Amino acid sequence: MATARGYIIPVGGAEEKIGDVAILRRFAELCGGGNCSIAIIPTASMLNETGSRYEELFRGLGVREARSIPIAHRSDCSRKDWLELLDEVDGIFLTGGNQLRLSTMIGGTEVAKAIRRRNTEGVHVAGTSAGAAFLCEHMIAFGKEGASPRARTVTLAPGLGLTNRVIIDQHFRQRDRLGRLLTAIAYNPFAIGIGLDENTGGFIAPDETLEVVGSGALTIVDPSGLEFSSMARVRKNDAVCLIGLKLHILDQGSTFNLHTRAASAAPVIAKRV
Repeated sequence: MATARGYIIPVGGAEEKIGDVAILRRFAELCGGGNCSIAIIPTASMLNETGSRYEELFRGLGVREARSIPIAHRSDCSRKDWLELLDEVDGIFLTGGNQLRLSTMIGGTEVAKAIRRRNTEGVHVAGTSAGAAFLCEHMIAFGKEGASPRARTVTLAPGLGLTNRVIIDQHFRQRDRLGRLLTAIAYNPFAIGIGLDENTGGFIAPDETLEVVGSGALTIVDPSGLEFSSMARVRKNDAVCLIGLKLHILDQGSTFNLHTRAASAAPVIAKRV
């Protein structure tokens, strides 16, 4: 019988690291709590202490082992000891920083292949901020901020490829990124747009049901009913006309099924984070 893939968990960045730490705790519990081991990939960050900081955080949550894999060059992705570590862990966590550091250093390497394979084998993979953007097949590399979609103001790049169902943007409300997510979706309205506020995560289960955890909102842009797009005929920086999009704003405990595209509010008033 085939093993269900692991959870895919994008986080909008700036997740709580003291106090309730609901997102990190939920990830650690999924991985097995006190019996689990977690690999941390801090490659997106330019700060040397990022990996050790997350090691401390996860150990503080009671995980058996948390180890950083500080990939700094593409050649590091062939290190046998780090590939063996990825084969042994129960969860993989990608930190924030610059998603192009992730795609240029890890994309196409043995580490990228190992992460995808382990996810299909049931290992849970989470990424925060830049790490969240990198999880999907089509990654927002950079783009202009603002509320309206504008032609050719967003650059996409290949991501890690754990899923092709979504395009993810992070720090969503805090950095006014609705326009750039809409622009990314308008290029090819196949994928569902997910905009994650800070301290907000989307826990995508093997059955393609996403559950919101955190104190902010998760924005869903569903283009399945798109009736018209002017993207192909407008000039750079012009506003793009999009008719027929569906938008959902989800909070703690709300869900969205990526297969049926049905959104549901939390069954009860969810405990605030």
